Amino acid sequence: MCMLTRARSNTGTQGETGLNMGVYVNPGNRSFARINGPRYVDKTGLISLMNERIGKDNSLVCISRPRRFGKSYAAKMLTAYYDCSCDSHELFKDKKVAKAKEYEKYINQYNVICLDITGFTSAAKDSGVSLREVPGMIKKALWKDLVESKFVPKDDDTLNDFMLRCVESKNGKPFIFIIDEWDAVIREARDDEIAQTAYLNLLRGWFKNENFTSKAVAAAYMTGILPIKKDGSQSAISDFKEFSIIKPRQFAPYVGFTEDEVRLLCERHHVDFDTMKQWYDGYSFKGVGSVYNPNSVIEAIENDDFDFYWAESSAAEPLMDYISKDYNGLTKTIAQLVGGVEVKVNTTGFANDLTTFKGKNDVLTLLIHLGYLAYDSNKKTARIPNKEIRQEFQKTIHEVKHKATLKRLEESEKLFIDTIQGHEEAVAAQIERVHAEETVAIHYNKEDSLRSIIKLAYYSYRDHYVQFEELATGEGFADVAYIPIADSDWPILLIELKWKESAESAINQILNKKYTYGLENYGRPILLVGITYDKDAEAGKKKHKCKIVEYGR
Repeated sequence: MCMLTRARSNTGTQGETGLNMGVYVNPGNRSFARINGPRYVDKTGLISLMNERIGKDNSLVCISRPRRFGKSYAAKMLTAYYDCSCDSHELFKDKKVAKAKEYEKYINQYNVICLDITGFTSAAKDSGVSLREVPGMIKKALWKDLVESKFVPKDDDTLNDFMLRCVESKNGKPFIFIIDEWDAVIREARDDEIAQTAYLNLLRGWFKNENFTSKAVAAAYMTGILPIKKDGSQSAISDFKEFSIIKPRQFAPYVGFTEDEVRLLCERHHVDFDTMKQWYDGYSFKGVGSVYNPNSVIEAIENDDFDFYWAESSAAEPLMDYISKDYNGLTKTIAQLVGGVEVKVNTTGFANDLTTFKGKNDVLTLLIHLGYLAYDSNKKTARIPNKEIRQEFQKTIHEVKHKATLKRLEESEKLFIDTIQGHEEAVAAQIERVHAEETVAIHYNKEDSLRSIIKLAYYSYRDHYVQFEELATGEGFADVAYIPIADSDWPILLIELKWKESAESAINQILNKKYTYGLENYGRPILLVGITYDKDAEAGKKKHKCKIVEYGR
């Protein structure tokens, strides 16, 4: 009889017996018990989604999301719930999943294989062996766990044979595979096709082998940064249902922390929610709304300090490498992103690896998967999500001497100084230049294009301001408003754009429609900035004019 079907213990979080607990096969629930504390955010609805798939044709699931977005937490939670070597009722009794209809049907009812692939890639590098050896290391580790569970293989057994006969033995239970950082080999061996192929063949042997998969695998949950690598135009393991950061679909609530979850954490720990939102919000999914980086939120709460936690936990070199690639239009697009403009991205051609790029769209798609950019699936656009990531872009741009972007940054900083000091001609000249360079003729007079030009011109505003477009105030909507952040002593800027009218008329509109209403309460000077040009003038002669007035003077 296969000893993997050992009886559950009734000792709560200490349910494993020391004799039979494996490292990778049925590792128990202790890892989840360690994270199941006061700051744990209940994501057990994910278990219910997986329960709906067990034993069905959609039971193989691959979730991809950026690093530090809770992938390992999810793996520990699922392992604790399904592992038949322990009793996890005490851990889940106060969680959402405990109220689900089929909660009891599946809890602690399966043999679990739990693999963190980064552990194997690190071990290979530490031992000085090729990453081509990783599949063999994984097989050896699983074989060892199975043998230590007192099951005896036949002489000619392969690992799959060994596992299959275990499941088919009396009282045998099928396996649920939980593979964390599944793509570690693809990322680490980015230039080694042989290593990648050997690893993908290991996965194919488990999940595209009809005899083994249908009999031995109840479900699989793989999670990583990248979607499954493509073989030509198709997924290399095509039976998996994929839910990426670009299309998370019903798994979207489990990508990061939702706004309600963050608001509750802030209330519970007396943290300012608005500041938390400014720092770590920025990702958004259909049906879910705002999604926050969970690692950064928890770090900010634990340290009572808002800081660049996500950036500090990841190497900046990849961002340097990618934004410096010599693809047509990429430099300009990076400048637009840092300027706060959303850019169009075609994500469909991405090969799901770190080396196969055909142009700027593939680079931008990778940055979305890595978490450097947030993606709007409705508009097919990307943007820099929040203050934390924006700082990483700005730092990297300086380090790699991204010339075009640095030039824009210097010009933007001068533009702010010129605006605050009332240098009207200098402000008009800079806005005119950016308008001419960044807008094709057909879009020159469009309102959205004009606002984009202001954002591109006032490129470095995030050092001192929060930007608002179409700010509802007084009796209308201010085109663009810059409100100083708490620790800045800069004035408020209200910018109104016009054409075929005087710059003074733009100032009068701000005053007549009372756009300053409520802003007086900030206790800062308010500068009214009117910018206008003749839209019917010949190309190259659309002279811009500017008027700057301090409100109340």
